[in-house]
Amino acid sequence: MSEVYAVRRGLLRDRFAAAGSAAALVSRPANVRYLAGGAPPGAVLLLGPGEDVLLCPRAPAGDPPHGRPDEQLRLTVLPDDDGDPVVAAAGLAGGLHADSLAVEEHDLTVARHRAMAAAAPRLRLCDLGSTVEQLRLVKDEEEIACLRIAAEITDQALGELLESILVGRTERHLALELERRLVDHGADGPAFATSVGTGPHSGQGRHRPTDRRVEEGDFLSVGLGANYRGYRCEIGRTFVIGTSPADWQIELYDLVFAAQKAGREALVPGAAYRDVDRAARHLLDSAGHSDGLPPSTGHGVGLEIDEDPQLAPTAMGKLDACVPVTVEPGVHLPGRGGVRIDDTLVVRPEADGGPELLTITTKELLAL
Repeated sequence: MSEVYAVRRGLLRDRFAAAGSAAALVSRPANVRYLAGGAPPGAVLLLGPGEDVLLCPRAPAGDPPHGRPDEQLRLTVLPDDDGDPVVAAAGLAGGLHADSLAVEEHDLTVARHRAMAAAAPRLRLCDLGSTVEQLRLVKDEEEIACLRIAAEITDQALGELLESILVGRTERHLALELERRLVDHGADGPAFATSVGTGPHSGQGRHRPTDRRVEEGDFLSVGLGANYRGYRCEIGRTFVIGTSPADWQIELYDLVFAAQKAGREALVPGAAYRDVDRAARHLLDSAGHSDGLPPSTGHGVGLEIDEDPQLAPTAMGKLDACVPVTVEPGVHLPGRGGVRIDDTLVVRPEADGGPELLTITTKELLAL
């Protein structure tokens, strides 16, 4: 993998050099991990005119969730816990006779930016922008393999829950059990805070579980995902508890299922982000559910659970092959509940079979 990280850093070096910068400082944790293989807490990566240096506020503990830094990098541990790695990096860049340093302004506070300028007053600070995030958009096959394993773990955890008795248990308890099952099956942890919504809470995106207990006839919506070697996936499913679903539940479920299917089928290389959103949103709008719809139909996943691209009405850009995204339309009826259906897929050309579905738990409306 060292070669992979070296290639990534080389691509970034080409970008900032073309923009006129002599060095770059990467501070956003997911970006550090993408380029360095590991991102110990607080670490930053300096790509200098000579060598690349990973600066850490303390010695890496080797925790699996943070990855393992590339052995080709020079690792510098700051002498005390009070030192700020970004300030130390600015001083180091100035000492290497770099005249300019590109930084991730969207990740730095004003105070840290000022401290960097004070540490190296002759160093011109400029904005690196979202250059690393753009490099991260298209995943290589090893990254996709990690996402595939994360999805398998997630499907396993959810499948086991569906085989247990649910009536009478609280949303909070079910969420905790799902997160435990993720770890039991090999996840480093949950990809995000697990969402479980019952009855009137169902169908809400990222609902925070409460002490409400599951009741007969409820809709039960679940949203979860595994974090495997830093890569995060997402799945969302909605079920009916105990009895045959009511007519309104079947009608609402079929509508959201059709919208999700339309969004999945729109995932082709070259498709505009907004067109994927429109494919799913149009069906929900036409059925009178335009109010309260989520701001986007889906988003990219990878080292973060919500990264570019955004599949939203005003999003600019077009899909490339090997970009993993979620498609997650939903409708929530206040006081009654609702439906969310969410999958993680990888954009593939038609010649390769079209979008690759990573999360495969059934989307049939089950009565549990």
